[in-house]
Parts: sequence; C-alpha cells; structure tokens
Amino acid sequence: MTMQIAEAPYITPTRRRVLVVSRWCLQAAIVAVVAGLAIWLALAVREALARKGIQFSFGYLWNAANISLSEGLVLSRDGAWPVLEPFSPTHSNAQALFAGLWNSLKVALTAIVLCTVSGTLVGIGRLSTNWLVRNLCFGLVECVRNTPLLIQIVFWYFAVVLRFPPANAASGWLGGLIASRSGLFLPGLAVSEDASLASQALLVAAVASTIAALVMRGGRRKLTCLAVALVALALAAALGFPLSADLPVATRFGARGGFALSPEMTAILLAITVNSAAYVAEIVRGAIDALPKGQWEAAASLGLSRSHTLRDIILPQVLRIVLPSLANRYISLTKDTSLGIAIGFPDLFNVYGTVSNQTGRNLEGVIIVMLTYLALSWIISACVNALNARINRQGGTR
Repeated sequence: MTMQIAEAPYITPTRRRVLVVSRWCLQAAIVAVVAGLAIWLALAVREALARKGIQFSFGYLWNAANISLSEGLVLSRDGAWPVLEPFSPTHSNAQALFAGLWNSLKVALTAIVLCTVSGTLVGIGRLSTNWLVRNLCFGLVECVRNTPLLIQIVFWYFAVVLRFPPANAASGWLGGLIASRSGLFLPGLAVSEDASLASQALLVAAVASTIAALVMRGGRRKLTCLAVALVALALAAALGFPLSADLPVATRFGARGGFALSPEMTAILLAITVNSAAYVAEIVRGAIDALPKGQWEAAASLGLSRSHTLRDIILPQVLRIVLPSLANRYISLTKDTSLGIAIGFPDLFNVYGTVSNQTGRNLEGVIIVMLTYLALSWIISACVNALNARINRQGGTR
C-alpha cells in the first residue's frame, strides 16, 4: 500500500504580488467607501443645521466657560512652563472639558488598579477550600453582578458616604485616614520647604532608574538600574530627603493637609471598583478553572503548599489568559465613569452637558465626548495588547 502526499500548489512571484496588491486595493476601497459615507453624513447634517440658522463650529471652545466645577484641574501656562491649576469660571470651555476628562481619568486609573488587585483576591477566594470564604466571595460576586451599576453608585453615595460622621467628629484610621461626609482624606507626600534642588534631582533619578529596571529585560541591566536607584536614593537622603509625610488634620468642615477625595468621587470610585472587581473575580476564577488539574496534583506531589502553588505556578499562567478579558473590563470601566452625573460628579460627560446648556453646542460637544471615549478605549486596548505581546515573547511571567 502506497501513500501519496499532496503537494501544495506553486504560486509564482508575479501571482503572489497580484494577490497582495488586490488585497490592499480591496481594503483601500472599503476605507474609501466608509470615509465617503462619513463625509456625506457630515455635509448633510451641516446643511440641515444651516437651513435652521444653526452654525456648526468649534470656535466656542475658546470662549470663557463662566461655569463652576466642584473639582478638576486644567492645563495652563506659568511663563514658558505648562502647569496644572484648579478650574475657575474664567477658563475656556475647552479647559472645562479637560477638567472633566481629568476627573474621569482619576477615577478610571485608580479603579483599574484597585479592581485588579481586589478582583484577583476575590477570584482566588471563590476557589478557596474554606467554606465560609468561598461562599462569602460567591455571594459578593453574585450580588454585585446582578444589580445595575447606577443603583450601586446611588447606594454608595446616599447610604454610605453621606452617612459618614462630620469631619470634626470623624476619627483617624490607619495612621491618618479620615472618612467623613465631607470626603475621604488620605495621607500624602509634600515637598519639604528646605529641600535642595540636588536632592530633588536625585529623587527623580531614583524613580526613573526604578522604572527602567521594571521595563528592561536583561537581568544584569535590571540589577544595574536598581543599584543606581539605591545610590541616588541614599544620596538624596544624605542631602536632606525632599519629601515628607503630609497627614490630614480634621477641621470643622473638612480636613487640612493630605490628599482629599470629594464625597462624589469617593462614592463613584467605590461603586466602580466593587462592580468591576466582581467581574474581574469571575474572569480570574474561570482562568484558574481552565488550567489542567494535573498542575495542582503535580505541585502537591512536590510538597508545595496551596499558596505557593498559586503564587509560583497558577497565577503566572492565569495572567497570560486573562489579559484580553481584562482589557474589555477596563474599557467598560472607563466608560462607566460617565454615570457620575447621577450624583453630581463633574466627569467629562457631566461637564459636556453643562457646557452644552450654556452654549447651545450640543452636536459639537457630543462629537468631542464620543471621540474622547473612543480614543481612551483605543489607548487602553493598545497598552494591554503591548503587555500581552511582551509576556508572550518572554514565554510567561517571572
């Protein structure tokens, strides 16, 4: 009995070039059709507005906003240097939208870090051998995932944050944290008044070297960067460390010093973090369940405890599995910050509504907001994809 092996058809170089060119031409034609439809729609909308005497223009962005925001920073210039300063009514409408974007990013980035850590812990707890821990995590996940996020935001704001004691009656927790109905006040860092320029430069060099050590691949390069960071840190301390602890001190209507979170930001941050942590927990639990059970058994046969097996064998593999799903969760989380309008948090969407009511530029404003959220989603997706590609090139995490 003879076996015949089918040979793949040979494609000549000319034929291959024709196929490549035709493929690119097809994609270019699709892009041209989509761009043409978008331009036609834009011209039709502009003509319809012109018939009603409404001018389509973004010139209003440079007019004075004449509105007040409870919080938010804007880009300004101090001579030749760009600086961040609190928003005021004299700033432009563009700066007002930037202040709303700043507030949205504050919540989104903080929630991404908190929900990743807490969601991973809850996901591991869902598989715990302890009956109480396993069922508590299960109940938390099911309760959060089966109730609307908007209701959770309202609950955290009215039933939790506004039920905190007044600032002058609130007690400090964990060495300086103050939780009151005026907001959440956390210990912070402040630049010492007597700090020299050299010590500040050394501290910046230490931070830059630490970041470089985290990014670099070679073990010798990492050790070199860490050594440079330690030396720079030691020299900065010898010259007078430029940073000092800034603890909040309760006053009659709030607190002085430290880092302050408004009641609205505290509520939406808690709601989005807890809500997203529940989804992250299910993502992590599913990834752990997807791994072969033989890995647990092999680790147990080597005498590894369950905690060591999770830390050294299971979680490094889980990270590679869950990254695409986490990217989707992070994108949804970022868009969920627009629900802060329900409790008066001045996020991008809320500020857009205020600016549109003042100027009557609803269409221009919604285009800006949509493009901004689209850009944020692309940036998050690109960052997670880059991290995923880096991990796959290394063959895992260490």
